[in-house]
Amino acid sequence: MNTVFSISRWLAIVQKEFIQLGRDRLTFGMIVGIPVLQLLLFGFAINSDPKHLPTAIIDHDRSVFSRSIATAMGNSSYFDFKRELADEHAAERALAEGRVQFVVNIPSDFSRRLLRGEKPAVLIEADATDPAATGSAIASLNRLTQTALQNDLGGSLQPLAPGTTPFEFRVHARYNPEAVTQYNIVPGLMGVILTMTMVLMTGLAITRETERGTMENLLATPATALEVMTGKIVPYIFIGLIQVFLVLLLSHYVFSVPMLGSLVLLLGVVLLFIAANLMIGLTFSAIAKNQLQAMQMTFFFFLPSILLSGFMFPFRGMPTWAQWIGEVLPLTHFLRMARGILLKGNGWNEILPEVWPLVLFMLVVLAVGLKRFKRTLD
Repeated sequence: MNTVFSISRWLAIVQKEFIQLGRDRLTFGMIVGIPVLQLLLFGFAINSDPKHLPTAIIDHDRSVFSRSIATAMGNSSYFDFKRELADEHAAERALAEGRVQFVVNIPSDFSRRLLRGEKPAVLIEADATDPAATGSAIASLNRLTQTALQNDLGGSLQPLAPGTTPFEFRVHARYNPEAVTQYNIVPGLMGVILTMTMVLMTGLAITRETERGTMENLLATPATALEVMTGKIVPYIFIGLIQVFLVLLLSHYVFSVPMLGSLVLLLGVVLLFIAANLMIGLTFSAIAKNQLQAMQMTFFFFLPSILLSGFMFPFRGMPTWAQWIGEVLPLTHFLRMARGILLKGNGWNEILPEVWPLVLFMLVVLAVGLKRFKRTLD
């Protein structure tokens, strides 16, 4: 046995590895793609100071003062008025469904009390499930009380001019008034854990069969592609349910996360989310040539899921193109539904707008996976 280190043999092995790497286009794509993706996401999409947050207004006063307040809030760049609501019931529903981040409620006697020098209040209701999404916007309100009406309080109204704060904003932080970060993070972790484990484990399912040589026996059976793919996911559904049970148990007894909604409804949402992740894992498994490629594809999917779903960073703080990508990801919709059920007590009507994108994603991925699934080893 030759134990002397040979430069020529070593160079031959290096050359062989470079040739093999060049033939593995997926691996080479990951080498280039993952750093580029990280740079683009962190450089452009991630923003911890979200602005232009969707805001609704209930203007019972309808005066020049109420319009000036709305204009000043819009000029701050934190509030983007999207709609005018008729009453508090509509505001409750808009906040519960997540269609707006803030609701500005100006009472009918605002102008009268302002002119009397009684320092009236404007109610700001905020969806505070994610404290990071609302913190900066709420902090900006303090400056607006001194500047919002500076052009309206002149002449005989000069004693009420800015500097004496002629009115005040009263902020009602809904769903997470104490701004406890765990209330937002822990339900999100349930979705992140399911995404990671379900996609990774099923991503290795078919490639493992091929590498172990057991795929020949499977292909010799009369089972169809749909039967094989769906049959493989059943054990992983039970694994996912065990993970969800553990997360909910720890969430309640360790982190004291409120559970205001129906746990049965949450279970249904979890099953749908698990199915969507299992489908994407099996599709990766059908596309990949080996387990390494399946793992690479899994991480390539997991990275934007965790960054663009609203788990780590406020979803509305991202640019529009990043939000479009995030809307395609199952984790984005699951986070909204899980947080809505647990923290807001949402029911079926409130989560329905998030259900159909998840179902559509699952069906599309299943169709792609069935098309790529091979009935032969060729």
